[in-house]
Amino acid sequence: MTRADFLRARSPEAKAAREAEILAAAARLATAKGVREVTVTAIADEVAMHKSAMLRYFETREDIFLRLAGTAWHDWSVEVRSRLDAIAPCPDAETKKWEETARSISATLAGTLVARPLFCDLLAHTPLNLERNVSTDTVRTFKKGAFAEGDSIADTLCALTPLDANQARAVVTTATSMAGALWQMAAPGTQLRAFYETDPELSHSIVDVEPRLTDILSALLTGYATRSTRTGGR
Repeated sequence: MTRADFLRARSPEAKAAREAEILAAAARLATAKGVREVTVTAIADEVAMHKSAMLRYFETREDIFLRLAGTAWHDWSVEVRSRLDAIAPCPDAETKKWEETARSISATLAGTLVARPLFCDLLAHTPLNLERNVSTDTVRTFKKGAFAEGDSIADTLCALTPLDANQARAVVTTATSMAGALWQMAAPGTQLRAFYETDPELSHSIVDVEPRLTDILSALLTGYATRSTRTGGR
């Protein structure tokens, strides 16, 4: 697509298509290089626009990535709830079945997150910078959408386990915050990761995100569920 193609766009449909093209370009670059490395100039070059023209559609670079994060929250929520629905409920943590249920839920949360590397990267950058260089209206829209998706997942967890609503929300928050942090520590596909792998003294720095996150979530679920079961449930 050329700069002239963008200059000729006038209709609402054309403007929506332009926004979609910018978002897709940012997603491609961030998937290949990491969110941290992608500049607004690089995104503009990817869609053959001048930077100032592109910023008519988004407030800032952070606005572009925050929009991608909002979409990623929705997509992950839809997938993870669908997968959780296939797990049989276990309302009592004192039964033999609980360990299997907790592990299945944890593996589902961890696996669906790790399968979305851009989302994991965005989760780390959202509180650090993406929410800090945009308008309050943009932050509000993003937060409300992310909270709604998280609450939907928490409702599904409540139907499967003895957890109350606050505990279930805490599990979702832990899953997403730890996925973002562990993904940065793992540094997949980077020179830093290659350095860790070639230096035996630094081998402990190598993080395998999915099993680590699964273990953390399984322990958290079991702790909450045991407490809820012994105190009479919700």
